[in-house]
This record gives sequence, C-alpha cells and structure tokens, in this order.
Amino acid sequence: MKTLLDKFRFAIFGISLFSSFSLFAQKQTIDLSNARAGESVEYCTSHKKMNALHAIPGFSAQYAIDQAQMQQIEQNLAANPPHQRVIYKIPVVFHVLHNGGIENISKEQIMDQLAILNRDYRLLNADALTVHADFQASNPAATCVPTDVEIEFVLATKAPNGTCFSGITRTQNALTADGSDGGAQVNAIVSGNDVYNGQWPGNKYMNVFICAEIGGAAGYTTNPSSWSGNSMQNGIWILHNYVGSIGTSSVNTSRALTHEVGHWLNLSHTWGGNNNPNVACGDDQVADTPTTRGVTSCALNENFCGPRANVENYMDYSYCSKMFSAGQVARMRAAIVSTNTGRANVISAANLAAVGADGNVYLCQANFTVPKQVICVGDALQFTDESYNAASGWNWTFSGGTPATSTNQNPLVTYTTPGTYTVVLSATDGTTSDVETRTSYITVLPAGTSIPFFESFENYNQTSDITSYDIVNSVSTSSTWDLTNTAGATGSKSMKLGNFTQSGTNFDELISSPVDLSSITAATSVTLSFKYAYRKKVSTNSEIFKVFLTADCGDTWQQRKTITGTSLSSLTEVADWTPTSADWTTVHMTNVTSQYWNQNFRYKFRFDATGGNNVFLDDINIYAGPPSNVNVLGIEEQIAVEGLSVFPNPTEGELNVTFNVVTPKAMTFVVTDVLGKTIQTQNIQAATGSNAVILSTQGIASGMYLLQIGDGSNKQVVQFMVK
Repeated sequence: MKTLLDKFRFAIFGISLFSSFSLFAQKQTIDLSNARAGESVEYCTSHKKMNALHAIPGFSAQYAIDQAQMQQIEQNLAANPPHQRVIYKIPVVFHVLHNGGIENISKEQIMDQLAILNRDYRLLNADALTVHADFQASNPAATCVPTDVEIEFVLATKAPNGTCFSGITRTQNALTADGSDGGAQVNAIVSGNDVYNGQWPGNKYMNVFICAEIGGAAGYTTNPSSWSGNSMQNGIWILHNYVGSIGTSSVNTSRALTHEVGHWLNLSHTWGGNNNPNVACGDDQVADTPTTRGVTSCALNENFCGPRANVENYMDYSYCSKMFSAGQVARMRAAIVSTNTGRANVISAANLAAVGADGNVYLCQANFTVPKQVICVGDALQFTDESYNAASGWNWTFSGGTPATSTNQNPLVTYTTPGTYTVVLSATDGTTSDVETRTSYITVLPAGTSIPFFESFENYNQTSDITSYDIVNSVSTSSTWDLTNTAGATGSKSMKLGNFTQSGTNFDELISSPVDLSSITAATSVTLSFKYAYRKKVSTNSEIFKVFLTADCGDTWQQRKTITGTSLSSLTEVADWTPTSADWTTVHMTNVTSQYWNQNFRYKFRFDATGGNNVFLDDINIYAGPPSNVNVLGIEEQIAVEGLSVFPNPTEGELNVTFNVVTPKAMTFVVTDVLGKTIQTQNIQAATGSNAVILSTQGIASGMYLLQIGDGSNKQVVQFMVK
C-alpha cells in the first residue's frame, strides 16, 4: 500500500506539478503594499507562492511532516552541538533567460552576485558591524546578533550529463519578459539553453533563474519540501536588475538573492509567512528574532509590535539589511541537511563531485565572447576570455585584425578592412590546453552605401543572397524574415514575415548594412521611406512594427518609429494572407536627424509578434529632401543634364520629360518594367539648352515603370506610375 508521501511523489511525477498546476502562473497586477518604498515591483512573493501551495489538497499535511523533520534536526543539533561546525557548500547554476536585451547580464555581474552571497552568508560584510546597538554582539543584553551561517556557494561546473560548463547557462526566448507562468519560463530553459537540454534536478543544484520579468516580483522561491524536492522548479526566480551590485543592478538591489536563498533554506519573512509587511505582527518561528510587522524602508526605530524590530535582517524588506540571527542560522543549517526535501543531497560529497563543485578545478574548454560580431570598418572589438573553469595562459590569432596575435587575456582588436574573419584562442591552465576556433566569426561591413538608396529586393533569388542585411529571429522554432516572390509593392518580391504560423510572443529583426549619410546637410535633410502590408488574425491583435536607427554602426540603437494596433492595420484575415497591390502602406520618416548624418548610419526593422497574420516589407528608400510618394532611385553616374522634370506622374496617356544639357548629344530614353523588361525605346539628339520629350504610355498596363535616360556611357533612372 502506498504511503501518503509515495502518493504525493507519484502525483509530482505524473502531472509535472509546477507546469500543470497554476502555482507559478499569476496575473500581472502589482501589489504595491508588498513593495519596498520607492519601488514598482513586489520585493518578494515567496509567501504568496507558499500560500498557493497550501491551497493544493494534501500539501499542508506533507509540509507539516517535512517541517517536523527539520525542527527535530535543529533540536538535535542544539542538544548535541558539534565540536566544530561543518562549512556546507551549495552548488549553484545561474540560468539566464533573455531575449537579446539588457537582461542578458554579463558574467561579471553574476560573479559579483556570487561574491555577495558568500560575503553575506559568511558574515564578511563590513556593514554587519554597524547594526543598531540593540543587536550588536558587544551588547550583553542582545539576544539577536549577526551570525555566520557557515554556508558557501560555488558554481557547478558539470551539467547533469557530465558536460563541463561555466556554471552559467543562457537561453534566448521571449518568455523572459512574460513571468505570468514561472513553470513556462523554466520549460523554455530546459529545452533551449546552450549547455544541456534537460532537467537540472533541484536536489543536485540550486537553480537561479534570471529573467526580465517574473510576474511583478523582484524575486521568489518556495520553502523546502518533499513535494518538489527533486524538481528543477525547486529553484529561485529573480529579476536581472536585482542580481549583484553592478551592470543592470545596484547596491540597493544587490541583496535580493541573499533574501531569496534564505527562503530556499526555510526562513520566512521576519513577520511570518502569511501576509505582506506593515500589516500585522507575526512570528517567523525563530526564537531570537523580535516580533514585528515588517518594514519597507530603513526604519530603525520600528517597534509597533513591542520590542525594537530587527529591520536590518536580510528577511525584512528594508534597504539596510545586513544580518542573519543565530536562530535563523540554526534553522537554515537544519534545512540543508534535511533528507526529505532533497537538500541533504545537494551538499553531499558525492553530489559535489558529480556536479563539479568539489574544488577540483581545471581547464576543460577555451571560450570567449565579444559584444557583437558585425562591425563597421575601423571599429575596435573587446574580446573577453570566458575559458572554464581555469586558465592561466592565452594565445590569440585574429585574421584581418590589429594586432594579429595577442597573449593578453582580454585583448582589444581593431578591424580596418571589410570582410569575414576567423578568430582562434588557445588557452591553458599550465597542464591542459584547449583550442577554440571560430571560422567566419567577425564580419566587417563595407563602407556605407551612398544615397539615394533604394531596395525593392528584386535582385535576389533567395534569402541567402541578401548579404547586406542581418536577419535576427528571437525564437529559433518560429518564422523569420524571408524573401518571397508572391507579393511586392514594386515588382513581385519583398521580405515576408510568416507571422500567421507563429504562436506566443516573439520578435524578428531585419538589420541593414551601413548607409553613408555624410553628404546630408541642414539645407537638404533626409527621408527614410518604406512600404509595408499587414493584416490581423483577429481584431484584438495588437502587434508592433518598430524602426530603430543607429549612428555608430549598431553599438547603440534608438527607436524612432512605432506603428501598432489599428494604426498598423484595422483589417483582419483568418487565413494565411498575401497582399495585393492595394494593400501597401507607405511610411515616410523625416526624423533621421543630424546625429545620424555620417557614414556608419544603419536602420533596423523589428516586428513584435503576438499571433497576428503575415507582414510584408518592401521599397526601402533613403534620399535627400522631403518625403516623395514616388520612389527616389539611385543614379549610377550623374549625366550632364539639369532641370530634369517628369510629369504628370502618375500619367494616363503620355509622359513629358524636360531637361537642359550643356552641349549637344545623342540620348536614349528606355522605358522598362520593374523586372527589367523593355517596354519602349526612343532616341533623340538633344540640343544645347532646354529640351522636351513626350513619351506615349497608351497601351501600357497600369503599374510602376522605370525611365532610363542615357547618353551612351552614363545614365539616370527615374521611376513613374501609369494609371
């Protein structure tokens, strides 16, 4: 006959607790009564997660059993204290869930967080000496004083399959910004991280999930229990800007993980585990912490519940947290040796060896990163050594770079010639060496294309031919920008994002090569025009089409155009949609301001999809002057004509062309369609001064056409429309 515990474990195995139950699914409503003063996120929602667990039938009974075991361990340790306490080591994995944004925090920021954890849990923080006099160890009357937890945190260096790694995984997925279901975020990490695609058991690792949004909280976890002891979801969720004290975070937000690890080790908030701060006096089941209602600021004189509150405790919400008490330490150390909850296995010698956290560090892989792989001529790139887990020597080779070789750990390399280049790093720990070769790793873009610039995608046969654009797909399993020959504003081709087949939230980008705007002046100004076609699937779709510009080849981008909701389109189509010629919308951007008038200007189209229909992009046009409803085409080489005018445009029966020439010359006028097919040709002998040519458009089908005006060696191209 199955015991109650067996039934619970079977339930966990059979229904994937945190994926199937809505424990980690939550509405995006911020409860500001649970936030620290001045912050717009709930500092911690662990008590709310625990309340949700207690609402599940059977959980409370088993949780009571688990708590009783940990309480008995604590009592046994108090009755028979060891001669010397063991310093327990907890193997940690930081799982960074990002979508290419600032939430993809650096290794330096993560290592700063690891150092803060070890500082706080070993009482090495200097500010512990500045706690209120009522809580200083030198005060004979003090019963609640700062205490060394004697727990340390080390990066795991082996994945569950034995693969050596750095202790950090990275997963690119739009779910980083959607914390409505933490279980879904974990599933994204399981299936998409860059180290091992599978479960990272909670009884082997302390998993920390770093995201851009976690349901309105800064951090949360759950207290230890056998209900989820072995599960990967038995981990800690935290916002990227509450990790460490550098990078996207700050000193004020740097101890959020210290707080959440306290919950992971069975501590409650100092006022208890059932309500928000400032609500009611509560008991945290720790004898030496004063009864309190909690605070959301550094209110050192807080005494609403009688005694002076220990607001400087890590488990309160104050901005001046700096200590754990001896009673809290006893409770955490009992939790870490609990067998019911899986915590005891985490710190076992066998597990530390299995996950590579036993101190035997060696070089297992040479590795490096750069802030970007696509740069402009003359850019310098900072290469950062990421070899793990120990390296003492480096030999770099940079084809096309200056310097061409380096023995620095983190060299700065400049590229002055367009092309695609290989980088090689050979790293050593003095005994073992490893070589990392990345072929065609750095792309140096050519000098900026001159204007007027016009792109209708007619000259490409397949997407791989489009080397002048970088295509970014946020979710590898979804659609991306792709060349299509089924629709075009000009001609038959355009770029299509097959949004109809996409689900969930994701974004797709089309990023240009440089365009030279150095010739633009305040007198001329510049316009960026493009055409798009789009339909919703249902009227409630609210997707976003964005345009970003950069003046520094992509180091920094500024969003300069946003089209969303009904402005993008008010029409719906439930089937897989392709536009007709009447479906195209022209957008003129006149806010390409003087900051962009250099040779490293680039533009980026981004579509943020949430399940609508397809979107198409065509006729990207950059030219000096005000907006034009007729495409301004590039001139291969200016011929000696002045005052060129083409009218009426659009035309119904004839096209008038007037111009001036300095010297008499033979000239040819060729009308072609946008695919290059010749419609008509007319030769004239232009005289010095003003000339006029009338071209018949009778019998020519409605549409866009090109007029090529040549003098034998050079030509000029003008676009016109026939009604």
